[in-house]
Amino acid sequence: MLSDLLEHNVRWAKGKVREDPDYFHRLSALQRPEYLWIGCSDSRVPANVITGLEPGEVFVHRNVANLVHRGDLNLLSVLEFAVETLEVKHIIVCGHYGCGGVRAAMDGHRHGIIDHWLQPIRDIADSHDRELAGSDDADTRLNRLCELSIAAQVEGLSRTPIIQSAWKQGRRLAIHGWVYGLNDGLIRDLECGCAGGHGHRESS
Repeated sequence: MLSDLLEHNVRWAKGKVREDPDYFHRLSALQRPEYLWIGCSDSRVPANVITGLEPGEVFVHRNVANLVHRGDLNLLSVLEFAVETLEVKHIIVCGHYGCGGVRAAMDGHRHGIIDHWLQPIRDIADSHDRELAGSDDADTRLNRLCELSIAAQVEGLSRTPIIQSAWKQGRRLAIHGWVYGLNDGLIRDLECGCAGGHGHRESS
């Protein structure tokens, strides 16, 4: 019930004040996160919780299947604010295995307007058809497609004018591609990220 949520909030807020009386004063005075998280809307993948970060430490944008649509003014507004105003140092594109958006993109059924949103995933699948066809297991193929999609979003993000401009100005800004495992709670670095004006690949 909604009343339960409000009661949980009261207990959480009081607990924070008991631990640190100045906690909310400091939190409300300044927002200076080092990270922008672009993740999936899936309720099982909350950025703060799975990374152990506190409120104020990560700026978050989430959408179905963590896609970077170049015409998405919501995402572009978040990106511009994070890069130019908050001056984040790291942008993390984090998808997850077992993504319902990826599954819906590939199941061959009509789902409504979400089909248009998920079209980039089908395009990625088409361009990697030979690799994906090499596995007989459907879940393995979908999980690999999750990884391929994350890498594609990192690449697309690196080519946006907002990122290109920041790099040309000499900003120390890196983009990372991560994937989260629902079955074990672990994040894996796909090592498909880039940093700097030339979009070179991470060596880590």
